[in-house]
Amino acid sequence: MESVRSDAAAAPGESALTVKILVAGGFGVGKTTLVSAVSEIRPLQTEEALTEKSVGIDDTSAVANKTTTTVAMDFGRITLPNGLVLFVFGTPGQDRFWFMWDELAKGALGAVVLVDTRRLADCFASVDYFERRGVPFIIGVNRFDGAGRHSPDQVRDALDLPADVPVVDCDVRDREDAKQVLITLVEHIMRTMSGRQSVTY
Repeated sequence: MESVRSDAAAAPGESALTVKILVAGGFGVGKTTLVSAVSEIRPLQTEEALTEKSVGIDDTSAVANKTTTTVAMDFGRITLPNGLVLFVFGTPGQDRFWFMWDELAKGALGAVVLVDTRRLADCFASVDYFERRGVPFIIGVNRFDGAGRHSPDQVRDALDLPADVPVVDCDVRDREDAKQVLITLVEHIMRTMSGRQSVTY
């Protein structure tokens, strides 16, 4: 399978290849925002208002303006310049909704784990989930106001990740930034699949 290039064009009459990917991470890290930013269709969102019942459970100290939370999933679709169609599923961030992850992960070829460097520990569970299942993933460091800047190597070291796991700095509110994160993931998936095939044969 060829590497994805952002300047590639789909051949006329060629049927599109579709790939399912996940966007994961902790509570309030920007998963819904990323899906909304890149989707070429109106995204499906399952957001509900935060209520008093979430007090003491959902930590909103770093995201004080957050008033809703994803309770099932987000869904969007984007066609990359080479004709590859991505079905993008955003996962719920809180532990109490983790029972849905196995269903959402079925058939997914890779994942973006979004992180907020002010709350780095919030992404540990997502990283562990994909590592245990052998699902290729990349790290997207979402730029939040007030968060210090850290190099990709610093983030990789803090998460104890192998050198081949890409770490990408991004602002998920920006469509081009968010799209580049997905392109990086697809390229990583293809490298990983190619490496596994060479080991097999």
